[in-house]
Amino acid sequence: MAFLKYWCFIIALFCMCPSWCKSDGDAVDIVTKALTCFDERSVYGSCQESYRLNAEGSINVPPVAIDEYCNGPCLIETKLVLECVNDILYNFKFYNGASIHDARFALYRGCGHTDKRGDFNVLDHLGEEDYYDDYVGNGNKLANPIHLLIFLSCALLLWGY
Repeated sequence: MAFLKYWCFIIALFCMCPSWCKSDGDAVDIVTKALTCFDERSVYGSCQESYRLNAEGSINVPPVAIDEYCNGPCLIETKLVLECVNDILYNFKFYNGASIHDARFALYRGCGHTDKRGDFNVLDHLGEEDYYDDYVGNGNKLANPIHLLIFLSCALLLWGY
């Protein structure tokens, strides 16, 4: 029985060991890769340059161009840029402090059919709780499944460690 406890303990430590959380590169390289998404010609091809989301975190769409932006390629290309950045660095912050989630919500709000249509300001709500209303993002994904960590912790407690 002691042998089994020993191996369970070793396996639990192996699963929770933070040394396995190794980055693929240094932080500067990762941020640089994320910033290249804004200049990627294969993503932004049809959208007028002045309407594009930039690294500052602003989406500058004049009121007369809202329908063109929301019903044309700009909205799709902007979503692709956000996905590109999210795939490289999910907790990316724009120069103005906005997150990818904030930018997605600004697109959702700005192209929606409410009184907020045309409001692409990503900084309108920073610091306000429950501002996203019914908009739901995917959230952050944990590297280790939380259920596995809880199970292993409970098993260790039950076996006397």
